[in-house]
Amino acid sequence: MAHYFTNENIESKIVETKCYVNDIELKLLTDNGVFSKKGLDFGTRTLLESLPHIEGSVLDIGCGYGPIGIYLAKMGANVDMCDINKRALKLAKDNVKLNNVEANVFESDLYSNVNKKYNYIISNPPIRVGNEILYKLLLGAKEYMLDSGHLIIVVNKDQGAKTIAKKLENSYKVEIIKKNKGFFVIDCQI
Repeated sequence: MAHYFTNENIESKIVETKCYVNDIELKLLTDNGVFSKKGLDFGTRTLLESLPHIEGSVLDIGCGYGPIGIYLAKMGANVDMCDINKRALKLAKDNVKLNNVEANVFESDLYSNVNKKYNYIISNPPIRVGNEILYKLLLGAKEYMLDSGHLIIVVNKDQGAKTIAKKLENSYKVEIIKKNKGFFVIDCQI
């Protein structure tokens, strides 16, 4: 079985969806072979609705088809978006155009092609990749954050939100900024 973070050949069936987050319209093309192919998922919506005003530079790591980065670009942030899934990257680039925003979209396996530091790294991280890769993503963020930077993620309690937050306390100042129907939005500062 193929996961959304792999690049296996899966039949394409592109669908256009539309949603509003905090009165901001997002038009999003989705497809088979990407996370949340039916449209904006509840966890990502919870993350976006709970974010403080974001200024400066943002890395949307594991961007998928781009809802986080596009939303933040519409709010005025300077956004880079990366993913390992080639189909997701194509959709993200198309969605940037569809939403008339500017964002740099590029392929990267974790931080392999990231070459600068950010005010914010924001993600609905791919929990199903396993703990080794997940913690490389979460703990590796420190190397790509400015001194006052934030890593902000959303994780479901059934997928280990409390355990993840506790482990992150060894490397960051951690604050749970929102809980909503089992989803935890976790803000990590250096």
